[in-house]
Amino acid sequence: MKRLSVSGMALLSISGALGLALAASAAAQCPGGCAGCGSLSSVKACSRNGEDVGVSKSAFGTTAAGQQIDLYTCVNAQGLVMKLSTYGATVVELRTPDRHGTLENITLGFDSLAGYLGGHPYFGATVGRYGNRIAKGQFSLDGRTYQLATNDGPNHLHGGKVGFSRVVWKAQPVETDAAVGVRFSYTSPDGEEGYPGTVEATVVYTLTHDNAMCIDYTATASQATPINLTNHCYWNLAGAGAGTILDHQLMLAADRYLPVDNTLIPTGELAPVQGTPFDFTTPQAIGSRIGQVKGDPPGYDHCYVLRNQNGSLALAARVVHPASGRTMEVHTTQPGIQFYTGNFLDGSPVNGNYPTNGGFCLETQHYPDSPNRPGFPTVILKPGQTFHQTTVHRFGVEELDEQN
Repeated sequence: MKRLSVSGMALLSISGALGLALAASAAAQCPGGCAGCGSLSSVKACSRNGEDVGVSKSAFGTTAAGQQIDLYTCVNAQGLVMKLSTYGATVVELRTPDRHGTLENITLGFDSLAGYLGGHPYFGATVGRYGNRIAKGQFSLDGRTYQLATNDGPNHLHGGKVGFSRVVWKAQPVETDAAVGVRFSYTSPDGEEGYPGTVEATVVYTLTHDNAMCIDYTATASQATPINLTNHCYWNLAGAGAGTILDHQLMLAADRYLPVDNTLIPTGELAPVQGTPFDFTTPQAIGSRIGQVKGDPPGYDHCYVLRNQNGSLALAARVVHPASGRTMEVHTTQPGIQFYTGNFLDGSPVNGNYPTNGGFCLETQHYPDSPNRPGFPTVILKPGQTFHQTTVHRFGVEELDEQN
């Protein structure tokens, strides 16, 4: 039986109010001690920017149904700040320094809960049960056909009309010697959004003291069901709202990508990127060939086949913003990464007033429409199995080349 779990990764078990039991091998594999590697401690110190290191909770508002939403603020020893909401297990803010030490929020979102309660484009959200698209909202499993919501033209997108991105997650703060963060959990009942089986999902977001945001996903199911969890942050390393991302330099560790039809469903081909505008095997400005990518609207919204396919944590992408010096490296255990250039952002309030191409997404995941593609890596989680995937975003700075 093929396991879907990724063994030996960062988070092996979570127990107790703030307890994390982690294996030594996990710390070696996950850069920065992902998911809070190390023994539990209460960090009582000030960061380099004078803020208290640790996790604090504040009220973020209430839903229309009267559910209270909490906002967790996590500050690491270097002064980086990550804010997380229990609504959608959402990354609301992530502040990192430029080459001059100036902190800016580099992920798109809203200042208040009201924006997230509207029809926003998944800013910062944890997406499930199935991130990305399923053709016609249908799949067959164990002799039965399941019909899901078609909430993206003729297709199913990001878990449906509600999905994991629009539910309230339970939360526990996490503080260890290596990181600060939040453990989120959600029980998806059998039949939710048309999916079979009850799913117990957990996602742990941690900000390490050496400047990595680690995301660790686990899930179990009572019946066989598709699972494809991901995060949907929109990044702009110049700062959220600071123009477009077309000048960012991107490298993707992928020699192939998935061509799509006019509804953004993969054709089934794993096409080589060489000689096409999809080639980011060496660093390229995101905007250098974006006009050659067909679509309505035009732009990148494609899944790339990562070179690493064995489930180990490996480099998937590197992004540099030359003007600020900010860098972001993405490592993941997943087989694919969806590169999206904010083509549907239009400057409207529901889209955060961000312009077209105002942010990019690098969604680590399995391939779109995998339930209908036997040739793609499986996304079916069976009873007794554990879905387990890890993604690490490491932030840094490139200094100016004094010779240029």
